[in-house]
Order: sequence, then structure tokens, then C-alpha cells
Amino acid sequence: MTEETFPQFDRRMLEALVCPQTQAPLTYDSERQELVSRAAHLAYPIRAGIPVMLVDEARQLD
Repeated sequence: MTEETFPQFDRRMLEALVCPQTQAPLTYDSERQELVSRAAHLAYPIRAGIPVMLVDEARQLD
């Protein structure tokens, strides 16, 4: 199954989601399919249209 067959992330979810580490707002990076927490310097992956809001799964930002 390719990425194109998965449902897209619903941007309306950004209104309800916050960084689990800092409780700060998130921004959506559509190119990388990630939710970015600038406060925590982390990027949470979106897999199959579902955000994975686990600090252990997040990518550290430079």
C-alpha cells in the first residue's frame, strides 16, 4: 500500500492537538507528514493519516 492510498491528515485536528511534552501548539508540515512542536524541538510523525503523539516516536529537530 502506498502513501497516496492512506487518508490525509485532517488539519482541523490541529485545533485540539498539543505537544504531549510541553502542551504547546503544533504546526503541520505537509511535505514531511509531521506535526512540529517548536517549543519541544520535536516533530511527531503522521502515519496513515494518524498523528503519532508519542515523545519516543518523535524526531528531534536541529
